[in-house]
Amino acid sequence: MHKSIENDLNQFDELLTTVKDKGIAYLNALSERPTSSTHQVTEHINLPEEGPGTLKALEHFLQRFEPLMVASSGPRFWGFVTGGTTPAAIVGDWLTSIYDQNTQTTKGDGDVSATIEQETIQLLLELLQLPKDYLGGFVSGATMSNFTCLAVARQWVGHQLGKDFARDGITETIPVVSATPHSSSIKSLAMLGLGSKNIIHINTKNGNREAMDMEHLESTIQNLQGQPFILISSAGTVNTVDFDDFSAIAKLKEKHQFWWHIDAAFGGFAACSPSYKGLLMDWHQADSITLDGHKWLNVPYESGAFLIKEKHQLLQVASFQNSNAPYLGDPMESFNYLNLLPENSRRLKALPVWFSLVSYGREGYQSIVENCITLAKEFGQAIEENERFELLAPVRLNTVCFCLKNQARTASFLSSLNATGKVFMTPTTYQGKAAIRAAFVNYRTTKKDITSTLKLMEETCR
Repeated sequence: MHKSIENDLNQFDELLTTVKDKGIAYLNALSERPTSSTHQVTEHINLPEEGPGTLKALEHFLQRFEPLMVASSGPRFWGFVTGGTTPAAIVGDWLTSIYDQNTQTTKGDGDVSATIEQETIQLLLELLQLPKDYLGGFVSGATMSNFTCLAVARQWVGHQLGKDFARDGITETIPVVSATPHSSSIKSLAMLGLGSKNIIHINTKNGNREAMDMEHLESTIQNLQGQPFILISSAGTVNTVDFDDFSAIAKLKEKHQFWWHIDAAFGGFAACSPSYKGLLMDWHQADSITLDGHKWLNVPYESGAFLIKEKHQLLQVASFQNSNAPYLGDPMESFNYLNLLPENSRRLKALPVWFSLVSYGREGYQSIVENCITLAKEFGQAIEENERFELLAPVRLNTVCFCLKNQARTASFLSSLNATGKVFMTPTTYQGKAAIRAAFVNYRTTKKDITSTLKLMEETCR
C-alpha cells in the first residue's frame, strides 16, 4: 500500500472530524455566505509525484476553492429551482459515499441498495398520493429522467407500428406534441434521435397562460389520424409554474392512442399540500412522470427520479437491456436496474431521499411546500404593489416572474442585484420581455429573507 494512503487510513478519524467541523461551519454561516462570486482561480497546481495525503489536499482546497463556494443551498438563492439540503439528506448522502454501493439488483446476489431504492420510490408514491402501479428509479436529474421516460415512449411508438426502435433504429419521424416543454425534454429528444425540431407545438390558453389549449390539442390529435404520438405535458412550467389540464388529457387518452408524459420536476410536489394538490388532478393516469428531488425535496444534487407505469416494463427493458453481457444475467429473468435505466453503474442516489422522507414524513414536506408557496405569494404581492416593478404573471405556486417597469434596466438591475452576493435570481424571457425569476424551494427561507431582499432591491434600483 502506498504510504500516503496508509497514513490516511491510520488517521481516518481525524480526517472525517476535520471535514465535519468545516462542513458545520459552512452550514452555520449559510445565511451570511455570498450567493454569488466574481472571483476566479487563476493559478493551477501540477499533479504531485507522491502526493502529500488528504490533510494537505484539504488545506489546498480550503485555501484556494472553499472561499469561492457560493450559498447555492442557502435561503436567498432563488435562481433556477434549487433546494437546500436537509440534515437528514446530508446524513444519507454521507452514508452513500461511505458504503459506496452500486445500485443494481434485488435478486439477492448483490447488495441491498436496489431494495432501498425500490422502498424509496414507494415512499415517494405515498407522499405524492400516486398509485403503486408505477415502476421508478433514480437518475442524475430531471434531464436524465425525461430522457429515460421518453426513451420508453419512443419504444412504445415503435411497438404500435410493429417495430423495435431500440434494436433496429428509428426509421421514421415520431410526432411529439407539447405546448411549453422544458429545455431538458427538448435536449432528450435530440439525444434520442427524435429530433429537437420535430415538436408539434400546441397553442397556450388565453389570459397570460403557459398551459396548453385543449381545443387546439384535440384538433391536432385528430389531424394525426390515429398515428401514435408522444405528448409532453407540464406540471409546473419554468416561468410561471403553469399546469396543463390533466383531467382533460386523461379524457383524450380514453379516445386516442398516445404516450402521456408529465414533466413534474418540481411542480409534482404540489401534491404534498391539500390546498394545491388539485393542480394535479388525474395525473396518475400518465404513462410516465419526471421528478427532481434536488429541487423541492431539498436533497443534494443528482437526485432525479422517473416513474413509468409497470405495464410498460417490457418496453423499458427493451430500451435499456444489457443484451450482450452474460455476466450481468438474463435481463428478462429478474428485476435488475441495469436493464431499466440508462446507467449501469450508479451510486445509491436514493439514500438521501429515503432518510429525508423517513425523518420528516408527510407533514414535514407539506410544511416545506406550503411555506415556500406562502413566501412566493408575499414576494409577488410586494412586487405588484411596488411602482418600480411589474409582475408579469400571477404567482400560481412558488415562482415569481417579474421585470422592471423600465424594461431597458431589467438586465442591468439583475446583474447589480446578484453582484451584491446577498440574493441570487435568474434572468428569463417572458412574452417578449426581459424578465427575472425568483424560485422559492429552500426549507431555510423565511419571511425575514423576503423583507431584506425587497429592501435590497429598492436600494439597487436607485
